[in-house]
Amino acid sequence: MNITEVRVKLLENQPDKLRGFASITIDDFLVIRDLKIIEGGNGLFIAMPSRKLCDRCTSCGGKNHLRARFCNDCGRRLRNDRGLPDERGRTRLYADISHPIHQKARDFVEARVLEAFKHEVERSKQEGYVAHSFEDLDYESYENGHHAHAAPAE
Repeated sequence: MNITEVRVKLLENQPDKLRGFASITIDDFLVIRDLKIIEGGNGLFIAMPSRKLCDRCTSCGGKNHLRARFCNDCGRRLRNDRGLPDERGRTRLYADISHPIHQKARDFVEARVLEAFKHEVERSKQEGYVAHSFEDLDYESYENGHHAHAAPAE
């Protein structure tokens, strides 16, 4: 596998640990967007693109995120124990949309993305810096503080 392009969108002055987003292009054929660059307890790491897990209200069938306490459609109180536990015993709230199959692949992708992130941080310190364009994605909402929290690490 050859990562032919990495684009990084820096996020500064964030109240949480989200430091940026990345998109990677593989072999000039496939793009994976929305990799999150997160500041963890042991340094930077990447989280793969994910989606919130949902279930259905037992009363009306309305779709609700697993953190919801009340149904978005009928307003009924929802059970707290609706999700499946992860390997740490906590409710699994997100599912990866795409992910490396094994640790060697994850390490390869993470190294390339973090290298590009560090390069972009250095580039951002230069006079006249212009950030890469991500017209197709709404990252400005993150910069303005109107976003949900990043998905937890796996």
